[in-house]
Amino acid sequence: MKNINIGNAQYLFSRHVKHLVIALTLIFFASLLLIWSLQSIEKDITWFVFYPAVILATLYGGISAGFITTLLTPFTLFFIWPLISTYSLINNIWDIMEVFLFIIICSYISYQHGLLQRNKAQLKQSKSEHQADQQEHQFFTKLIHSMPNMIGYWDKELNCQFANKAFSEWHTQHPKDIIGLSFKELAGEELYRLNEPYINNVLTGKAQRFERILKKTDGSTGTILAQYIPDFDSDGSVKGFAIQSSEVTELKETEAQLKLATCVFDSTINGILITDVNGVILSVNPAFTHITGYSAKETIGLTPHILKSYRQNKDFYISLWAELKERGKWSGKIWNRRKSGDVFLAQMDINMVKDEEGKTIRYVSVFSDITDLWHKDESLKHLAFYDALTDLPNRTLLMERLGQKIISNQRRQNRLAVMFLDLDGFKLVNDTFGHNIGDELLRTIASRLLVLVRESDIVARLGGDEFIFVVDNTTQKEEVLELAERIISSIKDPIEINGHHLQVGSSIGISMFPDDGGTSKELIEKADQAMYKSKVLGQEAIHFYTSCS
Repeated sequence: MKNINIGNAQYLFSRHVKHLVIALTLIFFASLLLIWSLQSIEKDITWFVFYPAVILATLYGGISAGFITTLLTPFTLFFIWPLISTYSLINNIWDIMEVFLFIIICSYISYQHGLLQRNKAQLKQSKSEHQADQQEHQFFTKLIHSMPNMIGYWDKELNCQFANKAFSEWHTQHPKDIIGLSFKELAGEELYRLNEPYINNVLTGKAQRFERILKKTDGSTGTILAQYIPDFDSDGSVKGFAIQSSEVTELKETEAQLKLATCVFDSTINGILITDVNGVILSVNPAFTHITGYSAKETIGLTPHILKSYRQNKDFYISLWAELKERGKWSGKIWNRRKSGDVFLAQMDINMVKDEEGKTIRYVSVFSDITDLWHKDESLKHLAFYDALTDLPNRTLLMERLGQKIISNQRRQNRLAVMFLDLDGFKLVNDTFGHNIGDELLRTIASRLLVLVRESDIVARLGGDEFIFVVDNTTQKEEVLELAERIISSIKDPIEINGHHLQVGSSIGISMFPDDGGTSKELIEKADQAMYKSKVLGQEAIHFYTSCS
């Protein structure tokens, strides 16, 4: 504020200095003119030489310059007159009056000129303000007519005073044709009756807001959101009201679609997870909470990492994201973890959501808990590939795994052995003690065989009292023979079942890959033939297949 005052003072000082310079300059030239023409003019018209100086100062510098010139002129003349003339400038009262007359006339001229300039400035400003008001009025009128909302104004007698373009288009009339119409004429009896309570309220000074479904003049219907806004006079009374109406038909349809989508989102049995492009969770549905145990409050703002089970390796996620970026979607099974810590298997579909420019803005994941189905499927698979009594691989799984072993050993040029085991004395136990004791005996023998097996070996039951033992990546027959002897020794150990002391033996036939065959079927058949040769040789015998056996 202090800087502003200093600036104004400097401006005024420089302005007065300017006016003083103008006054002195014009007085100087007027004095020169007086000195030059003193011999040819009368003393009585001396003052008339300085009138042009005052007028010029006023025209050029304004009222301030005129007044300064007027006041300085007598002092200047009184100073230089004795220097240029032998006559006295003031001889009588008339000469004094002439001085005052000069001051009065010049002051009046300066004042009138200043007044004229002020009036011109005010007139110019008024004209400028009028033009600005017109432009502003035109601008707002154009703006109101370009608005999609319907805008109208009604006086307290309910006659239309204004209607914009949107208002007239709704009623299919020109805005000028609507002006002067009554509300009832324009709206019709039925609509007027419906709106009459709102009209009465707005005329009491209460703003109104309501929705209305209307039938257009073209026969179609639309939803209108209307507002009645009272216009108050200076005494506080209502002199009219403005109507602002917006057609929200599309908005209501969109709202209905959103409600339907929300209903589906909330009621679907599948879990839904929505994230932004950075993987931050934005929304989850109730099914997500039901499946995972995490509430919306606990998950929003976090990432799906909270569900990670660590059962999938890094390559799994690299493949997932590569497919998602390439195709825009991914579908598959994934192990996740609930809030309780339990792991569950989910069938999941992930989709990218893009904007109009093709830029990814959201990821939507829809999943269902298929753990029970997976367990049922695994149970069916187990029944299909495992022996129901001993839980060892059955013939079907044996053939598949043995085939895989053959391919692997063929590629690595390794050998493997197939042992065909048949129990000696099992039929006697079955006939003597019953099938329950016999079944328990088979289970015990299966567990003993599993103790002898390596991770890469296979133990299977073909049925009855026949077992297959596959020895993977073996080099010498002596190694196989040693294992076969341990098997016979393990089976031979007495077994106690329900108070019965039982003892059985076994005969083993062995075939070797690739010497005796190149397929699962060939190797098992050759081992079976060798086993029968062992039976012929006597109980607890071991025989390797030979082409002459």
